[in-house]
Amino acid sequence: MRKIFDCHIHCSENKEDVLVSYAKANGLEYNLPELLSMMEEHNVSGGLLLSPPLRNGGIVPNRDVIGLCNKSKNRLFPIITTEPNRTMIEDCILLAKKNLGFVKGFKILLGYFPVFPDDKIFSKLYDYAENENLPVLFHTGDTATPDGSLEHSHPLNLDRLANKRDSLKIVACHFGNPWFQDTAELVYKHKNFYADISGLFTGGAKYSKHYLNFLARALSDAIYFMGGAEKLLFGTDYPIATYSESIKLAENLEIDREDIDKILAKNANKVFPL
Repeated sequence: MRKIFDCHIHCSENKEDVLVSYAKANGLEYNLPELLSMMEEHNVSGGLLLSPPLRNGGIVPNRDVIGLCNKSKNRLFPIITTEPNRTMIEDCILLAKKNLGFVKGFKILLGYFPVFPDDKIFSKLYDYAENENLPVLFHTGDTATPDGSLEHSHPLNLDRLANKRDSLKIVACHFGNPWFQDTAELVYKHKNFYADISGLFTGGAKYSKHYLNFLARALSDAIYFMGGAEKLLFGTDYPIATYSESIKLAENLEIDREDIDKILAKNANKVFPL
């Protein structure tokens, strides 16, 4: 039976969560029971839970994310999200230390804040992540809000950081959408650089079917450029994308079955301390 591990999930109980509108568009209730039920239905053994953005520009508190993970009965594990704020970064490191082994990494929301990934403000976070072999995930590409900064979320900004810290595990979320080839070059160039394919598709548009086919071709071309699929990770970005659509995208990639299985589950074990 096919195994799946979801490396990019959102969920909250906060009414100011920006992703509520995406959930409604997808006909989703967007809550923990629904999420766990969908994971069971699609044979998803586990997943990583990330803080969603709020309408006021902040994020759902990381402690809320950890709380939902604790309620998931070992199905979900937290990724701690930080803003470019020294106090918050210190708090995130402390939270990771208190939940050592349970927390599986950190996330930085490029594009939602006017900051580049190699900014010195993140130095302590990167030091800790390197010491504990925890990956740092970065939002790259298109943002969920129209006021996001594409200048800061472009995946090529991660090249400078990867050059400076070659032992830091870097994950470019959303494969840098729409800059697929730029992201493919980064994955190819840097030994500790990975990318997930989460949140690339939201249905309901006039050409949704054609767009899904376009994504499958674009990602397949990127994999050919990289020479393999060993550094790609599966993710839904629930509730932005559904499990059926996300799995269909992975299954439609023009690569062999072994590589699809690597993306769906096996590669996650190389990146995260699961």
